[in-house]
Amino acid sequence: MTDFERLTAADVRLMQKLAQRVTAVRPGLISAGASYGELAWDWGRGCAAYGGTWRRRLWFSGGEPVAWGWASLPRRVRRADGSVRDVTGTSLVYQVHPDHAELVDEVIDWYDGVAAGPERRAVPSAADDLALERWAAHGYRTDRAALGDDGDWTRLNERDLTDVPQPVLPDGFRFRTADEAGPEAAVRAHADAWAPSAYTAESYDGVRRTAGYRGALHVLVEAPDGTMASSTIMWLDEANRTVEFEPVGTHPRYRRRGLGRALLLHGMRLARAAGAVHATVACLGAPGHPEASGLYHGLGFRELSRDAPLVKTTAEG
Repeated sequence: MTDFERLTAADVRLMQKLAQRVTAVRPGLISAGASYGELAWDWGRGCAAYGGTWRRRLWFSGGEPVAWGWASLPRRVRRADGSVRDVTGTSLVYQVHPDHAELVDEVIDWYDGVAAGPERRAVPSAADDLALERWAAHGYRTDRAALGDDGDWTRLNERDLTDVPQPVLPDGFRFRTADEAGPEAAVRAHADAWAPSAYTAESYDGVRRTAGYRGALHVLVEAPDGTMASSTIMWLDEANRTVEFEPVGTHPRYRRRGLGRALLLHGMRLARAAGAVHATVACLGAPGHPEASGLYHGLGFRELSRDAPLVKTTAEG
């Protein structure tokens, strides 16, 4: 594929297929945005509203996808509370199979050809030394702001599912699935946890159309008053017998009550029953964002990979 058509669900499935193949041989090369679950979540929640500002290219060998790039162009993000956020630069998520590392230069050239705005950002894996050399040769430098104490670089964490304690909820709270609670409750749970959010019923429709979504693995915690206080979606990669939690969130009014811990333990036990032996979850890695990383570390997750954020301004080429 060499055209710049709108990124489709079929494209995402091919991108997920490459993520599965790389996970099987070099899981440390998977950046947080290029994982099996994150690809589905990001495309599903934004395809209706922002799909027109996405560009993609896929590279094939022997009929199999071996590389892809997904560029997000400048756009205006409208949130449910009426506020807007202007994204002025272009960002790239990409993946190259390690057996085809020579394609990194083609990915970079393609990206530079479609990028718009004053800045171009990319997030290779910090473990991919060859790719980092090639990005530097094309004029990209370390994004110091993203790596600062309050930066937005991302870490992917992992643990096995051999020993998962029984979850404990506060009195009156109970676990639900999205299949049981329904679309309105599922949307509200996410929007409340991430307010102000651009997530809508239309976003959730997109998520449910993605490969790997299962309503029975979309888990919520219902409070005694009926509020969906916490939620997560689990993405089961059957080929690698691994499950990814994305997203994970709790309503501000119900934080620090152990709901996130109970939700993740419950989810891991469900995933194990579905055939998974391994779990991953991403979080912001900077010290200024300790909440999620502390939760996951306390549950036995350890770092699998981390992003190496790069940036190039228009003036730099």
